[in-house]
Amino acid sequence: MADPIGIEIRDLYKIFGPNPAQYVDAVRRGMTKGELQSKHHHVLGLRDINISIPPGSIQVIMGLSGSGKSTLIRHINRLIEPTAGEIVIEGQNVVEMSPQALREFRRHKTAMVFQKFALLPHRTVLDNAAYGLEVQGVAEAERYRTAMRWIERVGLKGFEKNYPSQLSGGMQQRVGLARALANDAPILLMDEAYSALDPLIRYDMQTVLLDLQKEVRKTIVFITHDLDEALRIGDRIALLRDGSVIQQGSAQDIVLRPADDYVANFVQHVDRGRVLKVGAVMLPPNGAATVAIAADATLADALHLMATHQVQGLRVEEAGREVGHLPFQTAIDAYTGPSDKAAA
Repeated sequence: MADPIGIEIRDLYKIFGPNPAQYVDAVRRGMTKGELQSKHHHVLGLRDINISIPPGSIQVIMGLSGSGKSTLIRHINRLIEPTAGEIVIEGQNVVEMSPQALREFRRHKTAMVFQKFALLPHRTVLDNAAYGLEVQGVAEAERYRTAMRWIERVGLKGFEKNYPSQLSGGMQQRVGLARALANDAPILLMDEAYSALDPLIRYDMQTVLLDLQKEVRKTIVFITHDLDEALRIGDRIALLRDGSVIQQGSAQDIVLRPADDYVANFVQHVDRGRVLKVGAVMLPPNGAATVAIAADATLADALHLMATHQVQGLRVEEAGREVGHLPFQTAIDAYTGPSDKAAA
């Protein structure tokens, strides 16, 4: 299995139009997306994107339609050419790769899962899952053995001889995931991969991804417009608006410390009890509480534990050591959030 690798996106700009390079400096100086469109008939796709993605992590890129998130993910494997900037992977700038080097990079370093599944309708589930290995020139017996292993891992054993038209949407997306994992590429790009699925199936696929990630430790870039999905699966989240990153950080950072009113509006209806971790809101240790809870437990877990034991605070532990304490009122304040307290 390939070792995970990180991704560094530096000073990335994308302008769509006949002479994009001509307007990069103007955009750097502050020209807005609207001004670029109205005055010069060019479209600003991305502005000064800087994101560092650690190896083996899930980086979520989220935003509303037109924010630039799908444009951004297509720069990582250079399906879209940037106007300016760098994408550095294993010390190499993808932007400067030759056509041959780029082909090898796409074949061996990245795999992609698409919103519309992108399966080959005339091929069976097994042949679809093995397709990337076939392109790489892997012998038939080996590629089928590898593909079958991942078909089983995503829960499709017994369907390997079926065709895509015989599968539900969720099952088709499992085939797409098996195909991507069979390539053993260290980087997995998922562009709105679950957006076309029904809510229950989407939740199930999120669980499949999180369970598999514990085993495969890929560097995953996951595009979504759904905040609940982003908060559930992302190690880190970057929120885009009009081609710019307006905030990035952990789910705890986004929910507890929104950068502006736009982000605050995004997160105001989030179930904070299920998202926020005890460790993010705990106070320093005081040695008084006797009922313990793990720092990575949720606020909902903490409040339930307090109610069960009828206590007004919890001892917070990591690896059996006290690292803080969580009073009942602190938990309630964090759970309700600033907007609710202001309204009260």
